[in-house]
Amino acid sequence: MNLVFRALALQGGAKIMEIYDSDDFEVKTKSDNSPVTEADEAADAIISAGLVAAFPDVLLVTEEQSATHSKKSDNFIIVDPLDGTKEFINRRGDFTVNIAYVENGVPVRGVVYAPAKGRLFYTDAAGQSVEEIGAHKVEELGDTTAISVSSPDNAGLIVVASKSHRDQATDDYINKYTVKDSASAGSSLKFCLIATGEADLYPRVGRTMEWDTAAGHAVLAGAGGRVVRFDDHSDLKYGKEDYANPFFIAYAPGVDLQKG
Repeated sequence: MNLVFRALALQGGAKIMEIYDSDDFEVKTKSDNSPVTEADEAADAIISAGLVAAFPDVLLVTEEQSATHSKKSDNFIIVDPLDGTKEFINRRGDFTVNIAYVENGVPVRGVVYAPAKGRLFYTDAAGQSVEEIGAHKVEELGDTTAISVSSPDNAGLIVVASKSHRDQATDDYINKYTVKDSASAGSSLKFCLIATGEADLYPRVGRTMEWDTAAGHAVLAGAGGRVVRFDDHSDLKYGKEDYANPFFIAYAPGVDLQKG
């Protein structure tokens, strides 16, 4: 499963970059007023076809196919073929391909590929998260480095927040902590920055869907991190009604979590 996810993320990412590097690309508006590009749709077609062929008996849920959103199973694959569409449209590079496998509400396998950043993260066969270094070839595995969360210093935390969705409520929550440094990142890269120890805390006080978070959640969990609900600090679960998330907090254990 890990190798299939990796290969399809790279193939989808290659198609995304082909469109990203073109002179122009089509942008449409979905029924929820969010943008979608031809890159979202092209990557989704590649990834979905590959997953259906490899895992025909596993439920597939993907952002770009609304017909999959009403289906339910305890175990399923969930995909965001281009997470960070606004970053893509604005050519800021902070977008990712997300593929995850959820088992009984928990994302246990995941891959996050940021093609414009040249960064590839995934869980290996043992569930340990790694970052692959190198050319990221579909047919050839590169060198991997096991990643793990930091040992946070609550007297000076590093906080990461959304580039496109940061608001006053987010800032109010962050101000409950002693912050040494803060960074902005798009898409599921925020989970990966905590997974590698480059950040300690990512609060999300805003709407997300499970396909936005499952792969990053899996990578963070495989590096020793946690993702909890904002309201009661219980573990964030998957397979919820409409695949919609509550507000949440992703963090490295050792952070002295504050109530919202």
